[in-house]
Amino acid sequence: MLPSTIWLLTAIVLVVGEALTVGLTFIWFAVGALGGLMVAVLGGSIWLQVVVFLALSALALALVRPVAAKLMQSGRVATNADRVIGKTAVVTETIDNLSGTGQVKVAGQIWTARSEQDVVIPKDTEVTVLRIEGVKVFVETK
Repeated sequence: MLPSTIWLLTAIVLVVGEALTVGLTFIWFAVGALGGLMVAVLGGSIWLQVVVFLALSALALALVRPVAAKLMQSGRVATNADRVIGKTAVVTETIDNLSGTGQVKVAGQIWTARSEQDVVIPKDTEVTVLRIEGVKVFVETK
């Protein structure tokens, strides 16, 4: 099998692997394989093909990956629910973790609430929302 055929097959396999994983894993080596293919087509020796493959792969990985990773980063987008974290709420139903009761009103919305410190919090107490788990907010007294 000719070296150019090997480089072409390698590049195709790496591109297909990247398409299947979509994790910026194989694409850098596919760039290197295309470099190795070009050197093979131009009649370069096998050691030069390997050196070009390694150099281009490393260069693509070092220079392009950080930019590409930043562009592909989805990040975490705050939802409307996340915006109540850290807000002050008013207890509308006594919070008692043991009996599974409790509600608060925060930002105009009623939420099922639980006490972060596992203490009973009476109605009309001002509390701070610490976190959300599912449809419940966890609060502490101010």
